[in-house]
Amino acid sequence: MAESTSVDAHTHTGRGDHHSPRPRKPTRIDFLKPHLNDESVKQHPEAASGVSSGRTTPIPADAPPSVQAASSARRQIRAQQKRRMFPTIDYVNRVSHFDPASDYHDFRGFFVLFWIGLAIMVITSMLRTVKETGYPFQIRQWNLFKEKIWELGLVDGAMVGSTALALPLQKLFLNGKGPLRWSQLGMAIQSIYQAVWLSFWCTYPFIRDWSWTAQVFFTLHLLAIFMKMHSYAFYNGHLSEALRRLNDLDNPEKANKAPAVRYPKPRTHLHEIPQSPSQSEPDAANQESLRQLREDLAFELSSPLGRVSYPENLNLHNWVDFIFCPTLCYELEYPRVAYIRPLEVFYKALAVFGCIFLMVITTEEFILPVLDESAVALHHSKGALDFSLILAETIGRLLFPFMITFLLTFLVIFEYILGAFAEITRFADRQFYADWWNSCDWLEFSREWNIPVHHFFRRHVYSASKNHLSRPLATLITFLISALAHELVMGCITRKFRGYGFFAMMLQMPIVMVQRSKWVRGRTLLNNVLFWCSMVLGLSMVCWTILPFMMVANQQQMCALYVLV
Repeated sequence: MAESTSVDAHTHTGRGDHHSPRPRKPTRIDFLKPHLNDESVKQHPEAASGVSSGRTTPIPADAPPSVQAASSARRQIRAQQKRRMFPTIDYVNRVSHFDPASDYHDFRGFFVLFWIGLAIMVITSMLRTVKETGYPFQIRQWNLFKEKIWELGLVDGAMVGSTALALPLQKLFLNGKGPLRWSQLGMAIQSIYQAVWLSFWCTYPFIRDWSWTAQVFFTLHLLAIFMKMHSYAFYNGHLSEALRRLNDLDNPEKANKAPAVRYPKPRTHLHEIPQSPSQSEPDAANQESLRQLREDLAFELSSPLGRVSYPENLNLHNWVDFIFCPTLCYELEYPRVAYIRPLEVFYKALAVFGCIFLMVITTEEFILPVLDESAVALHHSKGALDFSLILAETIGRLLFPFMITFLLTFLVIFEYILGAFAEITRFADRQFYADWWNSCDWLEFSREWNIPVHHFFRRHVYSASKNHLSRPLATLITFLISALAHELVMGCITRKFRGYGFFAMMLQMPIVMVQRSKWVRGRTLLNNVLFWCSMVLGLSMVCWTILPFMMVANQQQMCALYVLV
């Protein structure tokens, strides 16, 4: 039975008690059956008598009490139903499923409807293409996907494998003497290597003149691997210094007795991020303070689950495992599920190719034709008014297909690709996104849209900056680095660095200030409406900026640029 009749009572100020639908099925179905009280039984003794109505087998007088009780209950229920002309409907004070006061949050049916709508779109497009060309599909971008694909695979593998140099470097800094330790030259050596590594692999696709599809895939994977390498190196470097301090405490007279530095965890709240300890040592280095310092350092060197300690993790197996785990923040150990579900891996891999296929069909049927028509129309426009009307019409026709492509991109990355790697590695924490669709400002969206990247920036950028700068400046630096990464990806598509991605990212800062002002703050529905309007109008801003450039550029490159932004 559907649960639309199930209710739950809550008290709200000024509204009294009302009931809210709950997405659970009743576990005791007997509670839903009607029961007669003693008075009704007395008024209708024939219902409880042993006389049969002709529809059931009479119960013998010497039947066991349990059989007699069951037969009596059935007769009472039939007698009660017989007296009702219409079924009883219970009316109580309750709210609808979409009411803001409702506790019902299970809208899985709309997700199913989304896929059914896309299936209808594909079937309709296929029938139209068969009618016009005789073929079910006509994919103009197929050659772009095949171009230099073997080189892409080999270079991508070499790029990932080159990060393994961080492992011998960490062993060198662990056992190094004098300047060859992390706090001396180790951090500088690692930073220089990362800068050279990033510069080389970013320029390689430009030198080889790859297609934008191969270059965008490689650049996005490059940035993810770069963040993994940085987290692996800097966290292990921090642990190497903690191990040195713990070993030095065996000789307390010459050891540094400053408080232990706790490295921020990926899910540490912003106000809980520890500041750098002062370098002043305690006045009295008694046994209790030394014991507490040793304990703090030992806890820092152990994994959260307590099964791995530094430097036991410095091996090739641990590095390979971290590379494949769907996270950007390194830990000594991660929680794991008991086993791999091969069928789930197959379903998610199939969903990845299905989503890519849907994105290609959306682009071929609803984006590229619009770009082709608008390019010709803009070329023959006769005035500013004609130009503006063509531009506005193009923007309107592109907004809906780009939103579909945006949602498919979200699903293919955060639900299916990361989910498949989590299943393969038995990675237990699979919350790669939160309910970003309910965001009220861009900071909330940045936290919930891409949780792995948010954890990396909070742990390795924001916390590192906050130790030396104020909180607003640390936030500004975090947005600045994110904006540079977006501009890099956009430059890979257009082959020109025009600053569109950087400007769009930095524009979020004043928008957040407006959304958190006293006039707008706290208005959840209004802020969510403004968030979605800015999401949709962001595509319009890109169109207004670069549609004229489309007249002399590759339309497929412009399509990719829209999807990215």
